[in-house]
Amino acid sequence: MNTAVPLPLDVRLMNGVAAGIFALAAAALLASAVLWLTRAPLFSIRAVQIDGDLARNSVPTIRANAMPRLQGNFFSIDLKRARDAFESVPWVRQAVVKRVWPDRLAVRLEEHRPVALWQSDEENPLLVNSFGELFEANVGDVEDDRLPVFDGPPDSSAAMWTMLQRLQPLLADQELVLKRLALSARGSWRGETEDGQVIEFGRGTEDEVVARTERFARTLTQVTGRYRKPLLSADLRHADGYALRLEGVSTVAAAASGVN
Repeated sequence: MNTAVPLPLDVRLMNGVAAGIFALAAAALLASAVLWLTRAPLFSIRAVQIDGDLARNSVPTIRANAMPRLQGNFFSIDLKRARDAFESVPWVRQAVVKRVWPDRLAVRLEEHRPVALWQSDEENPLLVNSFGELFEANVGDVEDDRLPVFDGPPDSSAAMWTMLQRLQPLLADQELVLKRLALSARGSWRGETEDGQVIEFGRGTEDEVVARTERFARTLTQVTGRYRKPLLSADLRHADGYALRLEGVSTVAAAASGVN
């Protein structure tokens, strides 16, 4: 029967040291290889493919704004920083950046679609996009000169866009188009139409405000038809009805039960 003879302590130490040296050498070699890959011109980014939403920006404009901020080659480029570089271009809301072997970047862009002006700061108005987000851009680049104006507390742009989408279809039945929607610090809603009529929607939950507006829009013609005078303003801040001001007529109270 064979019996293994233990190696002397100094031999075992030598083997352990040798294994450690080989491991360190391998790690250093791997690090050197990685460093070479990150710096080798062989793997430089040679092409950037840009597609997606390009209604307000041309490819040359995007390249001129974003490319100088890209650093690194195919392996070392920071995709988050690259995404930030493209999203810094005016009108770009979101950029998705991917590597494409061996030397390209593929960039898909989504642009902001403006739905309103944000005028809390009248000297430097921002724009509101279709997600209710505020963004900076040259307002003069907006072709639609009928964009409504929002004025409300900070961080209320999304709620205001949602409210407008619910109110405007109701008012459109009466040919009322909101050009301005305001939300006070206390949560009271107020609108102004393109023809100058003022509508006090009042406070409450979104559903409560919409319910009052629906009642107003559904019954307005019945009330104004009695007087044959155009609407100047409406106050919907009443539990059982609303008050109107008509041209040449003093305040008219319309009870919900009386106009149904």
